[in-house]
Amino acid sequence: MLQRASPPLKIRPDCSSCHDLNELSGPHTMSFLRPKFITFDCYGTLTNFHMGTMTRELFADRVPAEQMDQFVKDFSAYRLDQVMGDWMPYDEILKVALARTCKRWNVEYREEGQLYYDAVPTWGPHADVPAGLAKIADKIPLVIFSNASDSQIMSNVEKLGAPFHKVFTADQAKVYKPRLAAFEFMLDNLGCGPEDILHVSSSFRYDLFSAHDMKIRNKAFVARGHEQPANSFYEYHQIPDIGGLAGLVGL
Repeated sequence: MLQRASPPLKIRPDCSSCHDLNELSGPHTMSFLRPKFITFDCYGTLTNFHMGTMTRELFADRVPAEQMDQFVKDFSAYRLDQVMGDWMPYDEILKVALARTCKRWNVEYREEGQLYYDAVPTWGPHADVPAGLAKIADKIPLVIFSNASDSQIMSNVEKLGAPFHKVFTADQAKVYKPRLAAFEFMLDNLGCGPEDILHVSSSFRYDLFSAHDMKIRNKAFVARGHEQPANSFYEYHQIPDIGGLAGLVGL
């Protein structure tokens, strides 16, 4: 059992109108899902995560335009690698990952990591999110687990336009996704099993591969374009945006 760092942020009363999940026959079944909770990744899935755009602006004077796509990809890879180790605050994750990227590229690191951290809470949702969440928010409790700090996340959540039952962070769990312990923390605090949730993310690497390993059968991949669809072995539903969730749960 994980040591609890702090109680989860709770901003909506418990819902008494929850349903059990239907059994699924595969990733493309037409059966409606009936989760007790719909759990979300936040950054990239709900919040429009401008990390790539910001990187292109900050490093335009050091990285040639024709090489910028690869620089952005490398920074993304180092962020993922950094969260796989021992927990450290999110601002340190960004700073170390960016410094490692600059070292690999032999370009000057000017302590820009803090600029990213300060910008994250100002970022709002993808355009489809408020309306998509509004279709389901009063029917099924919505939950977030975000690789964020407590000091950041509520600024982003407040911009999503829907009430959330609970908001969990890596800051509370002292572990980041895609570590399985992050999902264990969320399930333990919800008091439910992997069969009771529908997990929604635009990332296989941070969320959906781990969700599969945690035996979370009901998964929705939001095709935002920053990751490609995975093999059907992982049993997931693909939707173009958050508006597609209502159809999955029969609303």
